[in-house]
This record gives sequence, C-alpha cells and structure tokens, in this order.
Amino acid sequence: MTVRGKDFDGALDRAAHHARAWLDGVGERSVPPRADADTVGRTLAGPLPERGLAPDAVVDELVDRVEPGLMAIGSGRFFGWVMGGTLPAALGADWLVSAWDQNAGMRFATPGVVAVEEAAGRWVLDALGLPSGSDVGFVTGATTASFTGLAAARGAVLARAGWDVHDRGLTGGPAVRVLVGAERHDSVDLALRYLGLGVPTVVPADDQGRLRTDALAAALADGPAGAPTIVVLQAGNVHSGSFDPFAEAVPLAHDHGAWVHVDGAFGLWAAAAPELAPLVRGFEAADSWATDAHKTLNVPYDCGVAVVADPAAVRAAFGVHTAYLVDAPGPGNPYDKAPELSRRARGVPTWAALRSLGREGLAALVGGLARRARGIAEGVAGIDGVRVVNDVVYTQVCLALADDARTRAAGERLVADGETWISGSRWQGRDILRVSVSNWSTDEDDVARTVEAVRRAAHDAA
Repeated sequence: MTVRGKDFDGALDRAAHHARAWLDGVGERSVPPRADADTVGRTLAGPLPERGLAPDAVVDELVDRVEPGLMAIGSGRFFGWVMGGTLPAALGADWLVSAWDQNAGMRFATPGVVAVEEAAGRWVLDALGLPSGSDVGFVTGATTASFTGLAAARGAVLARAGWDVHDRGLTGGPAVRVLVGAERHDSVDLALRYLGLGVPTVVPADDQGRLRTDALAAALADGPAGAPTIVVLQAGNVHSGSFDPFAEAVPLAHDHGAWVHVDGAFGLWAAAAPELAPLVRGFEAADSWATDAHKTLNVPYDCGVAVVADPAAVRAAFGVHTAYLVDAPGPGNPYDKAPELSRRARGVPTWAALRSLGREGLAALVGGLARRARGIAEGVAGIDGVRVVNDVVYTQVCLALADDARTRAAGERLVADGETWISGSRWQGRDILRVSVSNWSTDEDDVARTVEAVRRAAHDAA
C-alpha cells in the first residue's frame, strides 16, 4: 500500500482542531480534571471492537472520552508539582517529531534529528555554563537523567578502586558509598535502587533543606580512606526551592575523591538568569548533572537531560557495539550517552524552545518564573491566617495556615474552587500548600487570581 499525505488529512485535521480548542480554552477552564480515571475508564470499557473506525472518527472519539479527565497543566494557574507548560515552538517541533517518526538512537541512520539534538546539547551546556566537552543525553525525565549520571559515577568510582563493574558486576566488588542531603528528592533514591547501590547515607540539612557542608565534611571523613564515594547535591529543593552550597561542597567532595552529581530537575536552569545564577555558583565543577527540559524550559513531556563531564565514563556505562549497529564518525551515537537504544527525537523540541527564546528570552523565562513566585508569596502574605514558611529564593512557595487541619481544609477548598491547583505536602514537620511556578504563560493576572483563590480558601477554612 502506498502511503500518501492525504491518508493522514482527516486524522491530522481533527487533531489540530481539538488541539487548538484545548489551547484556546486551557487558560480559563477549571484547572482540576472533571472526571477521575475510573469514570474515564468506564467510557473505554468493553472488548476490542470487531470493526475499525475511520481515523478522523477515532480522534474525535478519543477526545470525547478522555477530555473530561484532563488536568489543565498548561494553565497559568496550575502550580501543582513542578510541571511546566509548553512553548509554541516546542509544541510545533514535537508534532514534527511524531510525523517524522525517526529513531534518534543512531547517528548514521537518522542524521537529521541527531544533528539537531547535538546542537541542542551544545546550547544547553552554553546556556547553563557547564563544561563544553560534556556528553549530553536526552532521556525521559529527571529520574532517568540522575540514573544516567549516577551510572557513570558508579563505574568511575569503582574503576578508581580497581574494579570494573561493567565486566564483573557489583557482586564481590568494593561497596560504593553514596552521600545525599536529608531533603534530596526521592527520585535520587529510586535511581540508586535501579543501580543496585542501596540506601544512601543521609547528610543533615538546614531549615531550608540545604545540605550542611560541616555535616558533609564529617560524613566524608567518617568513611574508610579511598572508598568509592558519590556525593549527590541538589539545585532546587522541591519544597523551598533552595540550593545546596556548591562552591563549598563540590571541592570538599573532590578532596575526598568523590564523584559529585547534581540533581537539578527544575533548578539547574537558574544558571541561565543572571540575577539567579549566584544560586548555582560552583555547580559547574561537579561531574554530572540531571535536569528536565519539560519543567522550567517548557517543552512537552517527556524530555530529561543528562549531562556528564567525562564522556568516557558515561559511554563505558551505556555504550553498545554490535554487528548491525553502525558506528558513525563524529561524537558518537546517542545510545552511547543514555539508557535507550531506540527512542523518539525528544531533543528536537528542546532545540526549538531554545531557538525561539535565545539567551535573552531564556533568562527572561527563568527570571519571570521566580518573579511570579515572589508575587504570589507577597500577595498571600497579606492574607489573615496564611503564612509563607520558606525563604522564596526561586520558584517555590510554601504556605500554611494556623494548624494542619486548617491547611488541609484550605487545600480541599482550593481544589473544589477550581481556579487554581496548589498541591498539598508535608515539610518541616507540618502540612503545607506548595506553589510551584513553572509555566511560561503565568502572568500578573494569574498571580492575582491565585492570591484571591487562596484568600477565599483560607476564609472558608478558618
């Protein structure tokens, strides 16, 4: 059968129609989903139909059944978790990635998209001030990005101890000690579990979640001399938005022969805004970094970015050589720098986002998110009975009412109100409402409407 462009016209026309309708209305619709997964699931229940459906009708049916269960994550008033919106250029590029349908794992086979990803990687290094010779891998998210950096770290520190983990595995080898801050993200522990490294050693943090360098020094000195060691630091605490003291902690760890990995899922991008760059001072001296382009950079899901300063370390962990995979000349295949052999070209929307912004636009995007967070913090601080409980240094704002019960009640009222979505959490021994400003489209009006929604919820919960 010959595939013709017109064969796709019906489905693509309907998809474009529904996508535009969604984007046109997402800013004003109620933020929470209108139906839960079970409700949506009932509309999809039943056996596989005996007869198929025309492509355009399939798209219409999909939207009709699924749309009630969609969260308005692209709304300027969605502040739950750390999920960015989608920049227009990145969305357009992502559509092309699906249409082109290239396997971005091999440089020889799909040179067009691989070249774009290589350019995107260079721009990421340039924008963040990371070592220009680093390898950049495009992965699914921050968990996989940390997995990638920590896999390179595991191999490197064991190699220094005379053990080749890639040939011999972990059994019988020296124990790898991993030091983490008390308020690291759980995704770090998950990546360590994937790698067989077990539960890390916890280093105390201060009241904003920053790892304490005096405690790190004590922990490093407490271990056996020359033991394979990895230190994980954090750029952007998920509650306070705070940053570990890289300028002191990185050289301290290196003095003890440790590999330093930085988990910067959303905070790494602070380096791109001159007024925020002091928050990450010294982070460029680390050995690996993890971030999410689909958070602060606002590209579509999924697009994590793993950066490793020593290409040999990451390629030792992930490099594959078989008879049927062609080793193209140049900087190596993408599958040498990340866990997947086959994947979509997720770095292409990253290139599009950076190309649409430029250095000035990127700085304005990141700086603007932090300013909106401060605006929300200043607004809610004037509400009777509501207190901001963190130092607002980046994009995170944590709120609390007089007690946990009232905080939880206010959170329930916010969800029922639908004007905004602010997720609940628990931090520093108390229930909180956590605002994560991540969407490029959040503006002053969204800030004002969010403050008023918190005011209504606080009044009702009093």
